[in-house]
Amino acid sequence: MAQTVLITGTGRPYALGFNLVRRYLEAGDTVFASIRKPSEALEKLAQSCPERLHILHMDIASTESVNAAAREAVGITDHIDLIINNATTASADTMKELPDFDLDEIAPAVNVGAVGPVRVVKAFLPLLKNSEIGGLIVNISSEAGSIGACERTFYLDYGTEKAALNMLTKTLHNYLKQEPDVNIICVHPGWIRTNPGNTEAPLDPYEHAETLRALFETKRHDKTGPIFITYTGETYPW
Repeated sequence: MAQTVLITGTGRPYALGFNLVRRYLEAGDTVFASIRKPSEALEKLAQSCPERLHILHMDIASTESVNAAAREAVGITDHIDLIINNATTASADTMKELPDFDLDEIAPAVNVGAVGPVRVVKAFLPLLKNSEIGGLIVNISSEAGSIGACERTFYLDYGTEKAALNMLTKTLHNYLKQEPDVNIICVHPGWIRTNPGNTEAPLDPYEHAETLRALFETKRHDKTGPIFITYTGETYPW
């Protein structure tokens, strides 16, 4: 059964979000793809399937922008079956340790990478509740957000935003217990080649997007299983 999917952070053709859009379109689904700034690659993709790919210009750091995008979506569809919060950020200092890191970079990262997905959930939840197959929210997290497994001395911004995203996911999971047909998880997607020069990462974004697409469907109605999982479906430590 075809579904309607919202995916954030979809502008870069070599990254996960764009390739998730490709995979869902190939599966026959309707996709709302959000971007913060124009994407020539996404616009070109939309030309090939204008009836099923809708581009939303949305800055998840802004409640006003997210709410406006939700109002735009309501004018096109009466439901959403899946939200994939993929958009994230990291500062130029992210690989630096404490002595050289600008601590003022942490709060903006948390605003985008943790609060941003919750803005999206809040604004689009009415559409998600209208899903006939059961609504699912997937927050793309990272092993960098695991407090229990943390051994790094850097990622002060990125690790903090992902840890905060995990906490917010668990809190929303508690809240959504009153919604039997809506579920939420957060996923460590693995090390993906999301930058053209990154040849060390083992996972191809297009191939791996299909692995994740299949995984998500196993979690749609699983409200009692693990909430923070890896791309193989295994529990990851908070």
